[in-house]
Amino acid sequence: MTCAVALSNLSWLLGRELQQPLGDYMTGYRAPIQDMQFVLHEVQGADALFASMEGTAEVTRDLMDAVLESAAKIAQEVLAPINRAGDEEGCRLEQGKVITPKGFKEAYRAFAEGGWIGLSGDPQYGGQGMPKVLAVLFEEMIMAANSSFALYPILSAGASLALAHHGSEALKQTYLPKLYSGEWSGTMCLTESHAGTDLGIIKTRATPNDDGSYQLRGTKIFITGGDHDLGANIVHLVLAKLSDALEGPKGISLFVVPRNLLDEAGNPAQPNNVSCGAIEHKMGIKGSATCVLNFDDAQGFLVGEPNKGLNYMFTMMNYERLSIGLQGLGLADSSYQSAAQYARERVQGRSAQGVQDAQSLADPILVHADVRRMLLTVRADTEAGRALAVYVASQLDVTHFHANEQRRARAAKLVALLTPVAKAAFSDRGFEGCVLAQQVLGGHGYVREWGLEQNVRDARIAQIYEGTNGIQALDLAGRKLVRDREGLLEVLVEEIEAFIAEHGAEAKLAQSIGALKAALGCVVDASAWLKAAALRDADEIGAASVPYLRLMTLLLYAFMWVRMERAALEGLVDNAANESFYNAKLKTSAFFRARMMPSAQALVGEIKGGCAVLMAMDADQF
Repeated sequence: MTCAVALSNLSWLLGRELQQPLGDYMTGYRAPIQDMQFVLHEVQGADALFASMEGTAEVTRDLMDAVLESAAKIAQEVLAPINRAGDEEGCRLEQGKVITPKGFKEAYRAFAEGGWIGLSGDPQYGGQGMPKVLAVLFEEMIMAANSSFALYPILSAGASLALAHHGSEALKQTYLPKLYSGEWSGTMCLTESHAGTDLGIIKTRATPNDDGSYQLRGTKIFITGGDHDLGANIVHLVLAKLSDALEGPKGISLFVVPRNLLDEAGNPAQPNNVSCGAIEHKMGIKGSATCVLNFDDAQGFLVGEPNKGLNYMFTMMNYERLSIGLQGLGLADSSYQSAAQYARERVQGRSAQGVQDAQSLADPILVHADVRRMLLTVRADTEAGRALAVYVASQLDVTHFHANEQRRARAAKLVALLTPVAKAAFSDRGFEGCVLAQQVLGGHGYVREWGLEQNVRDARIAQIYEGTNGIQALDLAGRKLVRDREGLLEVLVEEIEAFIAEHGAEAKLAQSIGALKAALGCVVDASAWLKAAALRDADEIGAASVPYLRLMTLLLYAFMWVRMERAALEGLVDNAANESFYNAKLKTSAFFRARMMPSAQALVGEIKGGCAVLMAMDADQF
C-alpha cells in the first residue's frame, strides 16, 4: 500500500480555512507544533526513513509539516472550543437513541470532511495512506483538545484497521470507504458484565444462517461510541462464540454487525436488532457515549476464519492501546500549558533569593523551586513520551512499509515489547502530570472554569480501558520477558547499546550517556532476577510487574532524552534562530537526569523485594 492515491485528497484539506469556532468557550490549548517537528525530523529522522521505503517515498518534510499544521487548526479551532461544554452537557439517551452534546455533530462533519478519520487508512478504499508517525501526533492533538470527541473517530480508525487486515474483499468494499469518510463510524465490542480481561468466558453467541450470515445474541458493556447521532450507521466489531466453539479464548470469532442493515444499494435501511440499553454515567469523558449494547438476534458477518477473532481484534487493540496512551499524554501537555502560563502570571509570596519584582506586592509563583519541580516533571515526562510515541510509531511504519523482511521482523519485535509500556507509561504519567499541573493552580485548579479538574477526570480512564495498566504490566513482565522465546528485550538492548557505542565518546553527552548506561544496567539486572525468581514462584511476575514496567519506562525515557539532547546540540550549531528552544530542551533533559532517573535503583530494590510479603496475608485479613 502506498500513499500516492491519497495526495490529491489531502490537497483540499491542507489549504482549507476553518470556519469560526463551534463554541464560545475557548481553551488555551495550542498544539506543540515546534516540538512535534523537532521529534519527527531532528530526533527520529522521519524524512530519511520515509524516503527509504517505497510506500512512503512521497511523504516529504513539507507534506508532514503541512499535515501537522492543518491538524493543529482543527484541534484548536474546532474541537477545543466545545470541550468544556461537551463535558457539562454530556450524552443523553432519549427513546433508545443517544444524543451527543451541542456542537459535536457540526464538529464531526468538519472532521470527517477533512479526511482525518482515514488519515492512515488504505488508499485503495478511500484512506489517506499516511504513516503512523503522523497519526500519533495528530491523535495527541485531538486527545489534548477534546478527548471525548476524539474517541469517536479513533474507534472508527481502529475498526477500519481490523477490517483492512482480516476482512474479506466484500466486507472491505462494503464498509471501509464509509468508515474512512466518516459517513459511518465503528466500534469494538468485547467486554461483558462477567468478562473483562478474561474474554475467554464471553457468553455472546453466533448462530449460522443459510445465507452465510450469522445471528448474534448477547449483551456487551462499556462500548465506546456504541450509539450516537454523528453518522448514518455504526459498524460494530463483535466478539462472539459459535455453538461448537472451543472453550476459552481459542473459541472466539469476530463479526461485523451494522446498527442498520444495508439495502441493495448499500445504504443503511432497517434496524438490525442492536439496541442501546443504557449509557454509563462516568467520572469523565462525558461527551463520549459509553453504552450497554443488546444484540437480539442481530445479523452479523464473519470476519476472517472462525475461532481467530481474538487474534484479529488484537490487530486493532495494539494500535488502540497506543492511541489511548496518547490520551494521557495529550491531556498532560494541555494541563502543562495552562499551569505554566498560570505560574508566570500568578503572584504569591517572595522568592527565596529575595524580591524579584519590586513593582508588585509579590513575585510570580514560578520563582518557587517546588512549583518548578512540578512543572518540569510534567514537561520532562510529556516530551519524552512524545518522542517515544514517534519511535514506536516509526517501528509500526517499518513493519508495514519496509521492503526488507528482516527489518520488518525486528521492528515487529520492538512493537510487541514497547506497546504495553507505551500505553501504561503515557496514561500513568499523563494522569500524574494532570494532577501536578492542577496542584500548581492550587484552589483554582479545583474549580471547573480553569479546565484542569476536567483534564484530571478525563485522563483517569486511560489507565483503565483498553486493558488496565496492571494488565499491561503483566503482559510486559510475563509474556514479553519471562515467557518470551523471540528475544524481544534483547532487540531493545541491542538498539540502546548500538546508540551508546556510536555516541559514547561525545563529551557533551557524557552525563546522559552515563545515566542511560546505568538505567540499562538496572533493567538487565532486574530482568535476569525476575526470570530466575519466576521459576521458583509464579507469583513473582505479578509482584514485580508494575515496578518493572516503571523501570522500563525510565530506561526508554532516558533513551529518548539522550537522543533529543544530541539533536538539540546539533540544532544549536545548525539553527541559531531556535537557540532558546534547544537550550530549554537541554535544561529539561538535565532535570530528568538529576531528579527523575535516581528512582531506577529504588525500583530494582522493589522488584527484588519479592512476592512473599504480598502473599503472606490470608484473605480474611484484608
